[in-house]
Amino acid sequence: MLRIGLLSDTHHFLDENLFRHFDKCDEIWHAGDFGTIAIAEKLAAFKPLKGVYGNIDGQDIRSVYPEKLRWRSEGVNVFMTHIGGYPPRYNPAVKKELENNTPQLFICGHSHILKILFDERLHCLHMNPGAAGRQGWHSQRTAIRFTIDGTNMKECEVIELGPRG
Repeated sequence: MLRIGLLSDTHHFLDENLFRHFDKCDEIWHAGDFGTIAIAEKLAAFKPLKGVYGNIDGQDIRSVYPEKLRWRSEGVNVFMTHIGGYPPRYNPAVKKELENNTPQLFICGHSHILKILFDERLHCLHMNPGAAGRQGWHSQRTAIRFTIDGTNMKECEVIELGPRG
């Protein structure tokens, strides 16, 4: 069983409250737009970190984190990228990949809109943790905490970090 802390779109700002919210997590996953490598390093020093780069991330982050990441967590096939869209409006390049090699869990960021949806057509859970940073059009900063137990994804909690400003 793994407890996961999921965030995205920190955009140069790391809320210190995340360390309290993710304290009992086994891993942290970041779905892109870290903003600075220092944010990634601080998260990685706290818990094991998996991440992908986002469209605002520079070469320092891109040299460490890939654009797309696939792995198996417990018994769940996971696919994470920054710009992915959502069911049924996936990014065209991602849609093709999802259809050709469907994961059980698809994670993306970019929209700054928190969404947790099950794609009935692909039989895939889609998660976007919204934005944990202060830059963007979102009004509430958010993250997600959930558990993977074998092939079950459960105990999903939305974390509200406060207003964007």
